[in-house]
Amino acid sequence: MDFSLEGKVALITGGSRGIGRAAALAFAEAGADIAIVGRKLPDLEQTAGEIKGLGRKALPVSAHMGKMEGISQLVSMVRDEFGKIDILVNNAAANPTMASAIDVEERAWDAIMNVNLKGLFFLSQTVAKVMREQGGGCIINVASAGGIRPHILPVYSISKAAVIMATKIMALEWAPYNIRANVVAPGLVKTQFSQALWDDEDILEYLMQRIPLKRPAEAEEVAGAMLYLASDAAGFVTGAVLSVDGGETI
Repeated sequence: MDFSLEGKVALITGGSRGIGRAAALAFAEAGADIAIVGRKLPDLEQTAGEIKGLGRKALPVSAHMGKMEGISQLVSMVRDEFGKIDILVNNAAANPTMASAIDVEERAWDAIMNVNLKGLFFLSQTVAKVMREQGGGCIINVASAGGIRPHILPVYSISKAAVIMATKIMALEWAPYNIRANVVAPGLVKTQFSQALWDDEDILEYLMQRIPLKRPAEAEEVAGAMLYLASDAAGFVTGAVLSVDGGETI
């Protein structure tokens, strides 16, 4: 089995910390050059320095995945720098509210959907056109256990369920172009993004009751699943949902 990414170029959104950073470093260790995208350039530059320390090229790009006007420019920058895009990881996500479905405001709904679904879809579409020209590629979308089984974050869960269906459609429609599209669906991961969950004793206790392995994941454990899907070892895998959730969705 070939888990090498030697000679490949990966574009990873939300790449400065958490799961995105772990994926960027795992891919770099496997031989890929990396473009990382996020909102805060200093954080991106720090991760880019770590990638370069592994002997790979790194391009940090500040962009907001909820703003459509920046997507074409982002893809052009990556293509100009590296000449191609072999792997896209849609990891950027937003969740500005923990309000219930009966209380959530439209503004919060739009903020979540613009990043988690709309930005993900149109970045995938733009990158897929590049991949079609070059003969193929791999798209990995980060959903959530909450997109499979209802969660305490209702609108976030709705957005991630939509990501799963969007990925299946990508896999089906883009297979003729040799583009594979798959989902990684993490459960609770101990990152800054989810700190409001694992830092709250009551919420953590509730979540641990749902997780048979009785602990949160580490970001590197999710990155390992991504590395598999990005590699030639997963060459016949498309449209799949790989849960990395400690058994939460059983």
